[in-house]
Amino acid sequence: MSTSTTAASVSTHILDTSAGRPAEGVAVRLAARAGREADWQALGGSATDADGRCKDLPALPRGTTHVRLDFAVEAYFEKTEKTEKTEKKQADAQQDAPANRDSGAVFFPEVTITFAVTPGEHYHVPLLLNPFGYSVYRGS
Repeated sequence: MSTSTTAASVSTHILDTSAGRPAEGVAVRLAARAGREADWQALGGSATDADGRCKDLPALPRGTTHVRLDFAVEAYFEKTEKTEKTEKKQADAQQDAPANRDSGAVFFPEVTITFAVTPGEHYHVPLLLNPFGYSVYRGS
């Protein structure tokens, strides 16, 4: 099949750089549009697995030129913060325990990444995440 007639495809994963491990259980929504002026079409979503990967994102429709990934990270950080507090109580003397966050609020409750795609190409878009920042890139 020619790459010009095959839709682009998308995959993603999330690494929590503050913990040095994959971010499990983050809801990810996928949307696409065919052209800059077109309306976004919600395609569905998934959640990251134990490896921080979304293995079952919906397929992109033919003609897709732009893709949007919405990562709902607030619930993940709230859960992580509760787990860290419990672990800290259990191992208070541990020298390299994660530092307490300076507030209970999540700075980035959502991360939205929008990017252009070319038919027939695969786009792996990793999200490197921490409580006060994030980075994204086109992976392989």
